[in-house]
Amino acid sequence: MYRTTILTLIAIFSYSFAQAQLFQKIKKEVEKELPISNTSELTQDDAAMGLKEALTIGIKKGVETVSKPDGYFKDPIIKILMPDEAKAVESKLRAIGQDKLVDDAIEAMNRAAEDAASGALDLFVTAIKNLTIEDALAILGGEEDAATQYLDRQTRNPLTEKFQPVIKSSLDKVNATKHWNAVFTAYNKIPFIKKVNPDLEAFVTEKAIDGLFVQIAKEEKEIRENPAARVTDILQKVFGN
Repeated sequence: MYRTTILTLIAIFSYSFAQAQLFQKIKKEVEKELPISNTSELTQDDAAMGLKEALTIGIKKGVETVSKPDGYFKDPIIKILMPDEAKAVESKLRAIGQDKLVDDAIEAMNRAAEDAASGALDLFVTAIKNLTIEDALAILGGEEDAATQYLDRQTRNPLTEKFQPVIKSSLDKVNATKHWNAVFTAYNKIPFIKKVNPDLEAFVTEKAIDGLFVQIAKEEKEIRENPAARVTDILQKVFGN
């Protein structure tokens, strides 16, 4: 394991600076000095393959987790609450005994996110296929959520564009739009207040995607840190350093 770790770090350093010949020379010298290990050397192709596999596994588990009932609603980290600009709305309505109205709207937003999340899986496939060796090496030597950050950069905009119609359909399906409109209709009838009505679809879409990436980051961290989570040979080889 020690030998593989050193060689991997050398590969990342050398490739990042486009010094392939220097990498080969240094690698040969290190191989002379390091003890022989039963673990085979990690190649750049291994790194790319392992990262793609890790991302695929993490995404599948992440999507499966959040798309289950209460996947968002019962998770305190990703639960969708009223937007900041609506905090005054929530406070006012709760103060006049309209707790159920607000609670129904919050639950409906989370149910919409859970319903829509299952359709997100295939939207990540292109980004995974486009993972280059440079990306793989940078991710492998990066932070514990480096792969998730890569996915976020590559998919956030197209994911938002494609996800919003799904969210809209899900909002209607679980009556979230009805509950949302009831909340703001009730609030806007209160005398002497500034009328408020944030964009429900945009808000829930953003929060649903945020929650997805939070869950994927958890799965990535698990693969990096927990040997039991490396369920294939290539994952054990890439992350077993």
